[in-house]
Amino acid sequence: MTKNIGILTSGGDCPGLNAAIRAVGKSAGGAYGMQVQGFRDGFRGLMENRTMALDREALSGILTIGGTILGTSRDKPYRMQIGGKEMDVTDAIVANYEKHHLDVLVCMGGGGTQKNALYLKEKGLNVITLPKTIDNDVAMTDVTFGFDTALGIATEAVDRLHSTAHSHHRIVVVEIMGHWAGWLALGAGIAGGADVILIPEIPYDTEKIAKAIRDRSRSGRRFSIVAVAEGAGSKEEAAAYQSAEWKKEKAKSKDEKKRAKAALADWEAHHAGSTLRLAKELETLTKLESRLTILGYIQRGGAPSAVDRLLATRLGTACTELIHENKFGVMVAARGDSTEAVPLEKVAGKRKTVPRDHPWIHSARLVGTSLGD
Repeated sequence: MTKNIGILTSGGDCPGLNAAIRAVGKSAGGAYGMQVQGFRDGFRGLMENRTMALDREALSGILTIGGTILGTSRDKPYRMQIGGKEMDVTDAIVANYEKHHLDVLVCMGGGGTQKNALYLKEKGLNVITLPKTIDNDVAMTDVTFGFDTALGIATEAVDRLHSTAHSHHRIVVVEIMGHWAGWLALGAGIAGGADVILIPEIPYDTEKIAKAIRDRSRSGRRFSIVAVAEGAGSKEEAAAYQSAEWKKEKAKSKDEKKRAKAALADWEAHHAGSTLRLAKELETLTKLESRLTILGYIQRGGAPSAVDRLLATRLGTACTELIHENKFGVMVAARGDSTEAVPLEKVAGKRKTVPRDHPWIHSARLVGTSLGD
């Protein structure tokens, strides 16, 4: 019998989503005669039964387009805002899955999407996920689509910032996205020739960063580029975070859990301004003018790179083959030039961070880049 596939995109948008939608849709319909439809705006659209036909016309011309034609949201099936109230809408999602006689739901997203997909699997739905995020922090896959495009954009920004830093003898601090993983800042910093690279995996010492900049200035290089991952923090901030996390893990009563959650929220609110504070501290410590640039959402926009189009197409077509073989409950991971079906239980709730012995870190140190430690 003809299989019916549902597709949704969840979490933040990123380049390559449309390429992946196209890959699943065209290979499922063309090679296997399957029926494919999309659900708008992530899990909310599935709950509200808002669909979009993913026929030949809908899939035509979307390979090169950024974002997602389906729209996206960060809504969770078990905790969704409805009329100002937080509700569990799992029953409505299961009902719509059955109403459309779906054989599988394909969820494209990052870490949060993997957890939501596992939750739906445990509720009895057939699910397959594809790993997308510019952060490259999804566990159990070599790389996520969206990362290469964002890496190119961030690298170009670092390249451009060299001109103004050199011309005005300034410190230019550039904040790069990546959530709590340093892949994007580390890659762009190395590729763009940043003098200092700060990532969450290596808590920094502000005085050591200032010393590296002062040493450059004394040797005649009167400017410095500091690439900072948005999740990077000082050693003091890292210690405070670990203390808050420890309290959360040890909390038993409702009051203890509430206080621990509030402490983490306070820490995150304080951390939000850490890059600006760093820029001001470096100006004071080095006596050099400092300027901050936050790249923000520009890193998530635009057409996907050739690498991301290839990766998204490869993962999307592999997804269709798994559906044909009735293999569900997995994420389609990139593994070398091939793919691997990884059980969602091995992916959900985990984050792929930069190992301290990673070759990129080793190379950065060898070329004289300060990592703040």
